[in-house]
Amino acid sequence: MNSFELTSFIISALVLLAILISKLSFRFGIPTLLLFLILGMLAGSDGIGKIEFENYGLAQSLGIVALCYILFAGGMETEWKQIKPILREGLLLSSIGVLITAFSMAVFSYYLLGLSFVESLLLGSVVSSTDAASVFSLLRTSGIGLRKKVQSILELESGSNDPLAVILTITLIGLTFVSTFNYIEILSFVFSQIVIGAILGLVFAKVYIEFINRINLEYDGLYTVIFLASGIFIYSTITLLNGNGFLGVYLAGLYLGNHTFIHKKSITRFMDGIGWLMQIVMFLSLGLLVFPCQLKEILIPGILFSFFLIFVARPVGVFISLGFFPLNWKERMFISWVGLRGAAPIILATFPLTAGVANSSLIFNLVFFTVLSSLLIQGSSLKFMAKLFSVNEPLVRKTIYPFEFINRENSDAKLEEFIIPFGSPVEGLSIRQLKMPEDALITIICRGENYISPTGQTKIEGGDVLLILVNGQNTQKVADCLQKKNI
Repeated sequence: MNSFELTSFIISALVLLAILISKLSFRFGIPTLLLFLILGMLAGSDGIGKIEFENYGLAQSLGIVALCYILFAGGMETEWKQIKPILREGLLLSSIGVLITAFSMAVFSYYLLGLSFVESLLLGSVVSSTDAASVFSLLRTSGIGLRKKVQSILELESGSNDPLAVILTITLIGLTFVSTFNYIEILSFVFSQIVIGAILGLVFAKVYIEFINRINLEYDGLYTVIFLASGIFIYSTITLLNGNGFLGVYLAGLYLGNHTFIHKKSITRFMDGIGWLMQIVMFLSLGLLVFPCQLKEILIPGILFSFFLIFVARPVGVFISLGFFPLNWKERMFISWVGLRGAAPIILATFPLTAGVANSSLIFNLVFFTVLSSLLIQGSSLKFMAKLFSVNEPLVRKTIYPFEFINRENSDAKLEEFIIPFGSPVEGLSIRQLKMPEDALITIICRGENYISPTGQTKIEGGDVLLILVNGQNTQKVADCLQKKNI
């Protein structure tokens, strides 16, 4: 059989199998990404698949590309109005929290493993950040309803803390090969990475919006192609200009997701699918890369290292970085527990391997063991912990509509979504009794799994989602009518 066809068959079969076994995640509460990782390990040279894959450079490149799209798609689905109130908390957690976690793990590694202090700092930096893929996946797809404040902090942290971990890792790899430190150069490097990455990410996003809204392509499918190329284009351009591409990609996605552009809903769904594909490819390839037999050799150090990260270093980083904010101890404890490690630390662990750092194999195996422990212990218990720390709330699922409407910035008419709470004063009233403005038209009512084309006699029920076409100036009047303020 031709090697290309065989390789294509294996890759496509693994992706399809990964999608099928993801059903186990929703049924039994097993983290989806853990299943992808285990599937990769089973398919590897030490597993039943016997697929030999030891190309750390290729795995690193695949991981970087995948992480770009995951951050890009995650940013597009993050609502600015939700993260704006907790911006300081999220940014401190993704900076001070990362530094405290890295230093704590470095001290522990120095005494536990006998590494040099620079190597210990390198190991601590690799595992210092939470993983965007793991956090986005578990919080958005596992059926966990959380307080908006808590969920927003966790998503902002996971989307914005990878850049600092990358900067620390790259810097410390360089320091392992020199005998003296130039602190001014190190600080300049860190500062330029963050500033250039942030500024260019926002600039690219603004340019993209103008470009997409004005280009007027003949074929709608080409708009998704533009976004497919955008993630890696933004990352690579910013990286070539000595900025942090991961930060730039996340901020670009965040800006795009919170502004209006043509075909936004279909493009967002497309990028969500790309994000899932990238997660599958990334975790499968990283699973193939590891040799389970080598994990046995670091079993005891791996358990101690993982437990110290989960139960000591992460909570210390959270409690210190969030010490001045009005969060109760239960919220802090839950945020500490969602310190999920995933693909990002494994990708970072390939950097010392490709650079030829001493003890890089030990670092890689320890990081991989830690990721498995984090997904198994923390990822599998999120629902239980949310209830234990009283941060759970009823899950609000996004409503799927049978059509797409694009709100144009230069148009007075807007299609707005209004949710009728249970126990609302308008429950049982007919649409005619609402006395809404004359230019307000209820186009459709989403009731459970059904769509209702309303008439004046249609009665409102709790839980209804109303899509109303209204002049932007009358949006508040419609909201008042639905709250029975002028009936």
